[in-house]
Amino acid sequence: MVKKRRRPAARYRSKPRRDLEGYASQFELDTANDLARRGVDYRYEGNPLPFEIPCLYVWDFQLPNGVIVETKGYFDADDRRKMREVKRAHPTLDIRLLFMKASNKIGRGARSMTYGEWATRNGFCWAEGTVPDTWLL
Repeated sequence: MVKKRRRPAARYRSKPRRDLEGYASQFELDTANDLARRGVDYRYEGNPLPFEIPCLYVWDFQLPNGVIVETKGYFDADDRRKMREVKRAHPTLDIRLLFMKASNKIGRGARSMTYGEWATRNGFCWAEGTVPDTWLL
């Protein structure tokens, strides 16, 4: 007679999600309960407050005609965020992106956009490899 092996119990079981009464975490709920127990009149998640992190942008090249050229081999999420913010903060500057390889994908998925597609979508003039002669005029 062959004994059937029992399947081992799952090591990790997800805890059932508790009712957090509209709070984002158990810690927030515990804090709210503590404040209420102590009779503190509080407001939860008030109006959103915008903030800016002050930074300085140093461009790679500025051409005699005022065009700013930012060269990018690897164009990560921080670089993309920085370029959007610089463009937003200085809309009159003519900032152009020069990619080593504009066909590189931003993500790993087959449908991920390329560096060049990102630049176009975000309103940047861009080129690949070398500064085009038309940028020098």
